[in-house]
Amino acid sequence: MHRRLDPASTTILIVDDMSENLEVLDGLLRSAGYRVKAAKNGAAALRLASDRDAPSLVLLDVMMPGMDGYTVLERLQKDPATSGIPVIFVTALTEAGDEEAGLAMGAVDYISKPIKPAVLLARVRTHLQAKLARDLMRDQNAWLEAEVSRRMEENEQIQAVSIRALANLAETRDHETGRHIRRTQAYVRVLAEALADDPRFAPVLTPAWIDLLTRSAPLHDIGKVGIPDHILQKRGKLDADEWAVMKTHAEMGARAIEFAERDEAQPAAFLALARDIAHWHHEHWDGSGYPDGLAGDAIPLAARLMTVADVFDAMMSRRVYKSPFPADEVRAYIVERRGSHFDPDVVDVFIERYPDFIDIARRHADPT
Repeated sequence: MHRRLDPASTTILIVDDMSENLEVLDGLLRSAGYRVKAAKNGAAALRLASDRDAPSLVLLDVMMPGMDGYTVLERLQKDPATSGIPVIFVTALTEAGDEEAGLAMGAVDYISKPIKPAVLLARVRTHLQAKLARDLMRDQNAWLEAEVSRRMEENEQIQAVSIRALANLAETRDHETGRHIRRTQAYVRVLAEALADDPRFAPVLTPAWIDLLTRSAPLHDIGKVGIPDHILQKRGKLDADEWAVMKTHAEMGARAIEFAERDEAQPAAFLALARDIAHWHHEHWDGSGYPDGLAGDAIPLAARLMTVADVFDAMMSRRVYKSPFPADEVRAYIVERRGSHFDPDVVDVFIERYPDFIDIARRHADPT
């Protein structure tokens, strides 16, 4: 895209301590249709360059009393508000070293006096057009960055809604509510953030990993959609055969997520965590859990975090087969099973952040 230069809307700042030089430059530029600001010293130039009607270009004399052109250029470049304004030195200094010094400092051009009107106007136009192109590119890049950010946010929202919808499907069949999902999400985030302060876990528990964990947590029981209603919604205690079927929900959930990963050329990172959680959040630290009898650090960290969060919420919540347990009893149950059912490190941060768990349980409590 090419933006046309409009002299009538383009302001040029001319800086020279000699009034006659300012008059010549002013007349020349105005005859070409430009708007002109004039300054007779460096301080005035800096003030005019940073006001609301900022110039698009500065024609700057080098040899001025007090603050010379080099100092003015340096000050302009240091100020973020004026650093993008191109500067052309217009000076009587004609030695090759003078021109090299000016260009090395960041001037875009160097015009020797006495000026040649056609040459000056041509160079002014060239550098103004170059500035327009740079500004256009900057604006386009800013727009593209904003658009990419907007679309990423939109995709994340769609993804979050889709995850919640799938998770709600499983929870609804189990007579649970979407609030169980919100609570367990919040619990695992609290645990992960607390454990991230431990140097042993800090390399894994980065903010990005914790965000992925929180996003994937709602899918922990997605496998329940494959459990028959007469088992999933049974009010009494499950018999041995029924319990064997119920336990298959962990592997079914992991397989369902794995199939989703295979369908994507580049699977979403959160799906790997979701698969680990779905598959192994019923494993026990001592190896007595299911479906694979994993023990200790062989159980993925995401699953170990979910184990505490899920047990806490299940015991605190009303189910068709039980009433909720008092909070203190739930806390005691988890603490008592530190090192057997639960990862000791996770239990330690659970104890530390127990007030946060209670606050989350109250804020997202199920309807009475």
